[in-house]
Amino acid sequence: MMTSKERFQRMYEHREADRIPITDSPWAGTLRRWHREGMPEDVDWRDYFGIDKTEGINVDITPRFENTVIEETEKYVISVSSWGVTMKNFKEEDSTPEMIDFKVTDLKSWVEAKKRMTLEDDRIPWEYLKKHYPEWVADGRWITGNFWFGFDVTHSWMMGTENLLIALYEEPELVKDMFDTYLNRCEALFTRIWDAGYRFDEIFWPDDMGYKGTTFFSPDMYREFVKPFHTRAVKWAHERGIYAHLHSCGNIMGLLPDIMETGIDALNPLEVKAGMDSFKIKMEYGDRLVLHGGIDAVKWKNTHEIISEISQKVPVLKENGGYIFSSDHSIPNDVSLENMKLIIEAAKKCGKY
Repeated sequence: MMTSKERFQRMYEHREADRIPITDSPWAGTLRRWHREGMPEDVDWRDYFGIDKTEGINVDITPRFENTVIEETEKYVISVSSWGVTMKNFKEEDSTPEMIDFKVTDLKSWVEAKKRMTLEDDRIPWEYLKKHYPEWVADGRWITGNFWFGFDVTHSWMMGTENLLIALYEEPELVKDMFDTYLNRCEALFTRIWDAGYRFDEIFWPDDMGYKGTTFFSPDMYREFVKPFHTRAVKWAHERGIYAHLHSCGNIMGLLPDIMETGIDALNPLEVKAGMDSFKIKMEYGDRLVLHGGIDAVKWKNTHEIISEISQKVPVLKENGGYIFSSDHSIPNDVSLENMKLIIEAAKKCGKY
């Protein structure tokens, strides 16, 4: 039996392993449901299902605006984040926050925020690494350096979607400086971690560039605004002999030729409901791109539908290595403990080499 690290490594080398790696991200409410349905509270859910373990290293590149609570009721909390975003977090199980207001909306406010994005050593979780890193290595886990830059995190966590989309046309140099600053801070902090002897196997960054059916912007805009920074991040990783893993929700089929030119090694989550075609991607790029995901999360609550999808997709996607099993986003709380057991069983059976 291989370790998680060995399985992931084989996939990135486009070689067969004992089985495909299996990983995912259950919602907090999903974990609570599984506990109610019999999963022990004191057991790591990954150990319970016997799947692979990945671990992530995060750094703080925020402007460190003061976190303040503006209003709290029985149903929600309105607060200001360290990114300067006023948001309403609902107390219902697994709700999505509502972004209400943004401190950074133009060049002037960006200049002030940028000054605050300094590189103090306490932006790195040194004590956390010192405590947990030896265990990760000894256990053969796959370790990720989580970068934070690009279109998605800028519109989601600092500027707002409408403000950023307008700025792409009206203030292009502002947008490029924001993307550059984010990536620059990640490169600086993760270089410090790397030089301190903490090794990771890949960098991973979220950059949702699409929604159902299409992308937020054209391929031309991708080439001008986003592609140079994706390429730079990939270069940073490859210079250290590690891999580059891009997460982008939505339908980004039209951007794939350009995305592949950046040199990325893996793509996630291959969102089915948005229109991503994992078979086509496997056929066109499967010899040099690791496919991660592509199993429709909408179907995970229905035993027959999800087992059928796994049986149809996994044997094709696992050919010659290069596939990591997971949902095409995360595991929602409508997935029962029993269904999850059946899903993992099917993934292991279909994913065996």
